[in-house]
Amino acid sequence: MTRIGIVGAGAAAAAATEALEETLEDPAITVLEKSRGVCGRAATRRRGETVYDYGANYVRSDDERVVELLTETLDTEGLVDVTDPVWTFDGEGDVSEGDGRDGHKWTYRRGLTQIAKRLFARTDATVERETRVETVIRTDETDDGNWLLEDTDGTRWGPYDALLLNPPAPQTAELLRAARWDADVRDSLVDAIDAVPFRTIWTGIFHYPFELERPYYALVNTDKDHEVGWVGREERKPGHVPDGESLLIVQANHEWSVERYDEGAAANLEELAALTADLLDDDRLRDPDWTDHQGWRYALPDDGVARDPLQLAESHDLYCLGDWVAGEARLHAALRNGLEVADRVADAD
Repeated sequence: MTRIGIVGAGAAAAAATEALEETLEDPAITVLEKSRGVCGRAATRRRGETVYDYGANYVRSDDERVVELLTETLDTEGLVDVTDPVWTFDGEGDVSEGDGRDGHKWTYRRGLTQIAKRLFARTDATVERETRVETVIRTDETDDGNWLLEDTDGTRWGPYDALLLNPPAPQTAELLRAARWDADVRDSLVDAIDAVPFRTIWTGIFHYPFELERPYYALVNTDKDHEVGWVGREERKPGHVPDGESLLIVQANHEWSVERYDEGAAANLEELAALTADLLDDDRLRDPDWTDHQGWRYALPDDGVARDPLQLAESHDLYCLGDWVAGEARLHAALRNGLEVADRVADAD
């Protein structure tokens, strides 16, 4: 039996868990997740009959293994494709047609969290929610396993033969900084993870009791010189928004989000709604009938992590995974990275 501990129940962790269950003989996998949900920033909420993805927007079909995962490994019931195009706009708010995102843009009628839910459901893994890991401990190499975890309640988990860390890079670095482990290996890895740049995103969700008429699914700012970085029309995702209604997912850019991250939600929502109304040239958008919001302090990595410290850590049976390890802020990249990490864990078994 191989005992594996995983910190974080994001998309990469879910993909790794399913792959390890398929590859290893009788593994015992425990996933410790600090929140109540799974799938990390591929997050979904529901309000009445409305479903909305308020973090990642969709999964692109840019990787063969991920396409196989979604269309062959997992049940495809409820898998839907956003067929409308993504258009662009610049810092002046001038909208242009198309940005080349012409492949599949997949989600589920019940939202992107279905990816992790369906992957974990295929396994016998134990997923412990609302469990925040505080300390990582490397034990002596024995038959009882090499890694222990301690949560904020003082409960110890393990021992584990291998440990996988799935939080965003800054949170992974913070967890490892206090790890009881070989200082040289630990510090080299922490320095490498600390160097990964992350963007902060503050997101506003705006619902309207009328239908917008636009030829695109979403708008993306290409020059990063506008306060708004992304506007997605959730009603263009089949099954997400009732007919005759509109729901906009508006992601502010990094600078705006950092400056206003700790401001009151009401003021941020009012300003984002006004910016969106100006961008779409529709004053009705200043007055949504209901709103929601979410701040993502560590939303999108702008680069990957140095490989040598990762490989050295893996020789000690510790693996990092996620989009920041892949070096690409895309959901398909996180899923692919989870599969690749699972391959390496299995090869080392």
